[in-house]
Amino acid sequence: MKGPGRGDVGRTALDTGVRIPYSDRQETLLRRQPSMTHAEMNALVERHLKAEGAGDVEGAVSVYTDDVEHDDVGSPTGSLHGKDAARGFYTYLTANFRTEEERPTHRYCADDAMTLEQQMTGTVIGSLLGLPGNGRRITFRMLHVFEFRDGLISRENVWLDGAAIQQQLA
Repeated sequence: MKGPGRGDVGRTALDTGVRIPYSDRQETLLRRQPSMTHAEMNALVERHLKAEGAGDVEGAVSVYTDDVEHDDVGSPTGSLHGKDAARGFYTYLTANFRTEEERPTHRYCADDAMTLEQQMTGTVIGSLLGLPGNGRRITFRMLHVFEFRDGLISRENVWLDGAAIQQQLA
């Protein structure tokens, strides 16, 4: 008997558009239970953001897996891999920017991922996006996409409203 869940082959893989053999076992694995609850994801992200905002670099990276991918879109460093690389990013960030307020505006959770949109306010004591801050207070939107594995953050993808930052620092 053919049909979904009956061992047929040739279902379309959504992420590639390529037809691949697809077994009932693979379908079951794809529908596995999330490794963390939404409350646990929220708590872990809040711990990370609180540490980052306080300038606590070690606290910010303590919630990462050893092989974390930290991707700050538009950053000259590109996508960073591993805790040490992420530590370098946060050392630079906390030396140049002082967080005053992070106000979440939207939060969406999926199985092992969370998207967080927030309004960030802080003072640029060094430079940001290559522009000198001269102690200016700025506000801009941010979008984070977090992925989780083994109770930790395994990937953080960050998008900044660069135009708003540039307007306020120009």
